[in-house]
Amino acid sequence: MQESCGRSNLVSASFSIHPMSDDFKDIILGALKEVDTSNVWLETDDVSTSVRGTSAHVFDVTKALFMHAASTGKHVAFQASYSCGCPGGSNENVNHEVDDIPVNKETIKDTKQYVAAKFSLYPLGGGNYMDLIYQQIEAMKEFVTVSSAPLSTKLEGEAIQVFDGLEKAFNATVEGGASHTVMTVSISANSPSHK
Repeated sequence: MQESCGRSNLVSASFSIHPMSDDFKDIILGALKEVDTSNVWLETDDVSTSVRGTSAHVFDVTKALFMHAASTGKHVAFQASYSCGCPGGSNENVNHEVDDIPVNKETIKDTKQYVAAKFSLYPLGGGNYMDLIYQQIEAMKEFVTVSSAPLSTKLEGEAIQVFDGLEKAFNATVEGGASHTVMTVSISANSPSHK
């Protein structure tokens, strides 16, 4: 029996953080050291880091890791794919007994960090997917500046608001009935090309 994400609330993310600096290793390891990952399963290899847990904790961890890396002032790029309801997904190594209170929120809540981002939303297994995508793009306008971009939607604003908007769009898509939801995200902080 396939369980939809809406019932299990299990989300996975695979992401990479790319600091544009000679001390990139220290920036990444420093961010990992600063962030509480106790409520997610986490595994890092030579390409990316994967996390799995409830939506609240997966977004909390990925947001906090990016925020800590970006707080160095170095140009940092972040690439992530979030997924819920994947037929090939696993719920192994996930603590299902945790609450949904984000444990890293307090450490980053006052951080001001302008970012530019792009995201694409893929509600798989549903009929009116474009309507669902357009609804979430409209909802993002509450948080940040939104414009169209090739194959994606561009977002600009404070990093915390961008991440909060992405999380709400992802969760609303899941709750909208998509049996498998995927969202891809690219975020850039401290870029010399930012206005």
